[in-house]
Amino acid sequence: MSQSQTVEEATVQLSPVTESMSLPGVPDGKTRRYDRQLRLWAASGQNALEAAHILVLGASPTSTSILKNLVLPGIGAFTILDDGIVGGRDLGANFFFETTSLGKNKAKEAVMLLCELNDGVAGHADDRSLQQVLSEDPTYFNEFSLVIAHNIPQPLLEQVSTLLWEREVAAPLFVVRTSGFLADFGIQFKEHTVITSHSETAPSLRIDKPFSALLAHAFSLNFEGMDPTEHAHIPYVVILVRCLQEWKNDHAGNPPKTPADKKAFKERIMKMKKKDDEENFDEAYMLAYKAWTVTSVPSEIEALLNDPQTKNLNAKSDPFWHLVHALNLYVSQPPHVLPLSATLPDMKSDTKSYIHLQNLYKTQADEDKARFTDLLRGIEAGWAGGGAEGMDGVERSSAAEAMTMIDDFVKNAHGLKVLRGKKWLEQEDIAPSITASPSSLATHLALSALVHFEAQNSRLPKAADVPDAIIMTDWVREKLTGVGWKHEEKSAGGEDTDMTEGEEEDAFREIPLWEHVENAVGEVSRAPAAELPTTAALMGGIVAQEVIKVVTKQYVPIDGVCVVDLVASTTGTIKLHYNPFMANGVLGYFILGNEPNNQAQGFIPLEEEWNIANLMDNIGYMRPDMGGDAFQ
Repeated sequence: MSQSQTVEEATVQLSPVTESMSLPGVPDGKTRRYDRQLRLWAASGQNALEAAHILVLGASPTSTSILKNLVLPGIGAFTILDDGIVGGRDLGANFFFETTSLGKNKAKEAVMLLCELNDGVAGHADDRSLQQVLSEDPTYFNEFSLVIAHNIPQPLLEQVSTLLWEREVAAPLFVVRTSGFLADFGIQFKEHTVITSHSETAPSLRIDKPFSALLAHAFSLNFEGMDPTEHAHIPYVVILVRCLQEWKNDHAGNPPKTPADKKAFKERIMKMKKKDDEENFDEAYMLAYKAWTVTSVPSEIEALLNDPQTKNLNAKSDPFWHLVHALNLYVSQPPHVLPLSATLPDMKSDTKSYIHLQNLYKTQADEDKARFTDLLRGIEAGWAGGGAEGMDGVERSSAAEAMTMIDDFVKNAHGLKVLRGKKWLEQEDIAPSITASPSSLATHLALSALVHFEAQNSRLPKAADVPDAIIMTDWVREKLTGVGWKHEEKSAGGEDTDMTEGEEEDAFREIPLWEHVENAVGEVSRAPAAELPTTAALMGGIVAQEVIKVVTKQYVPIDGVCVVDLVASTTGTIKLHYNPFMANGVLGYFILGNEPNNQAQGFIPLEEEWNIANLMDNIGYMRPDMGGDAFQ
């Protein structure tokens, strides 16, 4: 019978040979352990994760569930601050307490069991109270890269929020609140920059502005003299570049502009077919709009280039803004576009043609990156007065870090994101959410009413106590009326109305805001202090996911408050302030008109009620694959 193996041996150890020597192409034990997540955020993200030290305020079921999902992927270190003692009630809700934990400090017991999940993570327990730390050691928070606060009383949360916000480099604060089946959380940060946003928007292929090697390749091919097999595997990018240049040669250098021009251009593509079943030409036909779509700097990136942080750059600016400043210089030079990405989409082609095209893009991308690097070096040399000797430690560190970020920055220049937030207690701009997200807003306000009640009365509401529920309901009503909302009473049953039968059905399906409020407050007052394992588990996954986004600076974290209602099995996000750089702060971006010099463009605000179908009709919207202009 073979000897049993530990998890480490089974997942990491390959053989005595690979353990004793390093073989080319064989990943190390850490890479094998974290293989799946490295596919999501790569080595740079994992390094950032392992460099982080997170402070968690309270060893609650939700807090330990969050930490479980951070310890497993390998967070560098965590500290739990809690002076509480494990009681019988805790054993029924928190999986990280055992019966032997009774009577012991919550932080120490939770840390001990959490560390068993990953021996590469350092866990620390602090058995002081939050009040004591705030009073005696306010600099305590300076050593942490991120703070998570779960169900912290409002007076203490205000102190933590203010303390972190007033730091020159403010550590993000995650505020998590749960009560029974309801929960929400938000993030306090001054500014959060994202380079590797994993944007779903593909970078430009520069079909309308081909680089010299691509243009030369397109015209080096003898379309007419090719055999049918080779002809059927010409990549659509090459077809479009060739067709567009030939069109420009016949039309005084102008691309297709009018609907008639575009139709004629697409017919030209189809006439190039040798056989009816050449899918590469069908693909070129479907994507013909890429030929007349002008390659330019995306509006969101243009906003970053004109941001005061870019214009007023100094040696101590965040490395991100050093890179953006260099990008601004880059796009000011011909051809006035972002650095080329070496990434190509899938397309109908054979391996030889596709790899050749990919090599062309990679070579040009490397040249663009080299030009960008020279610009950045020039900026840094300017700060240093011609050399690093003139820079202090902070300036030198910022410049050096910017240089290490060039590869990721150039590759993802089309998807840069900047989020700017407010202090947690200053985020309440609820008016837009009254109509946009009434259910989520009601849950958020019910949880806020619970926190406010506790702060005002130095106790939680009594379970299912009507007078306490009325106090919370009145507080919510005051918040809503303060932004202009008016409570409309429901019409009595059997009362005649002027609505048609269809309108009555619509009214029946739509639950009014105040009914959502009553349901949410009722759930909160039913068991104000209840911490359910199911709620804790779900919030543990959601919050940990957002923490990883913030720590790794990859993917885009929520910009607002995420609300969870497990009674209705729904989640939602409400915007409590407007972020000019976030696309999800608006409904969309529109461009009216085909002429570059005769366009009306702008954002559709989330606060406005738009009939998208009518809007699309008014601007002549058509799907790109049906020959129309793209709705951006």
